[in-house]
Amino acid sequence: MGQIYEKVHIGDNDIDDLEMQVVRYKPEGLDTLCKNTKFTKKELQIMYRGFKQECPTGIVNEETFKEIYSQFFPQGDATAYAHYVFNTFDHDHNGSISFEEFVMGLSVLSRGTFQERLQWAFSLYDVNGDGIITKEEMLDIVTAIYEMMGRYTEPSIDDTTAREHVERVFQKMDANRDGVISVEEFMDTCRKDENITKGMSVFDTVL
Repeated sequence: MGQIYEKVHIGDNDIDDLEMQVVRYKPEGLDTLCKNTKFTKKELQIMYRGFKQECPTGIVNEETFKEIYSQFFPQGDATAYAHYVFNTFDHDHNGSISFEEFVMGLSVLSRGTFQERLQWAFSLYDVNGDGIITKEEMLDIVTAIYEMMGRYTEPSIDDTTAREHVERVFQKMDANRDGVISVEEFMDTCRKDENITKGMSVFDTVL
């Protein structure tokens, strides 16, 4: 976190420089974001102010993202889950999230259609981005969700419970029994079985 605030501590001039850069780039950026997201200009301005306060440099690295995330889930350990969500938000995979990437992800999760949110969830579970979900990938995410929910999960969760949960979901989703889940299988199962979507806890835990 020190890294992000380092520049701000150097002196007021640096902050002024940063403000200037931001002001110059902002209007065009906001218009484009309005078109590409489901937020109004006013909403984007409010979000931008909050984002800039947390991240004066205009980008969030993974460590900061984890710290912010853990504030929302103090009862558990959100580190692993935050890592996977970070990867999904970080479209260009450069190790940091820009305001644009942050808002695009948030737009899908909070205002996206069911289809768009399912697509996002698929990306989350498809950890290595190869277009399919393996059992190991699903187990990684489900375990991360359980760790994050911490002591509030009822009944309490252990490794065996996570594995059993993944086995059940995988059996339902893997329609052609080839040992992996394609995006079509994922979408079809979620559309037909809302318990699966609930059980995956994706939408509840991200926002």
